[in-house]
Amino acid sequence: MASTHFKVLLQWDPDDEMWVTFVPQLNNLSTYGESREQALEETREAILGYFEAAAKAGLQVGPAAPEPELVDLEVAG
Repeated sequence: MASTHFKVLLQWDPDDEMWVTFVPQLNNLSTYGESREQALEETREAILGYFEAAAKAGLQVGPAAPEPELVDLEVAG
């Protein structure tokens, strides 16, 4: 089986005290975990579930969205 790579945004949520992930190329698919490793493993499982659900529904997953960018934006204030 071929591997597919996705950019994953991983960030700490201080309010909930957990790691949260977002996959911008898959409609901002999101999950979480108590550790970085757990959050990333949950993300792997969520991506597989996303494709499985799409296949069962007969939906074709379209071409990937453009690569996400992290940009520095200056705001005067």
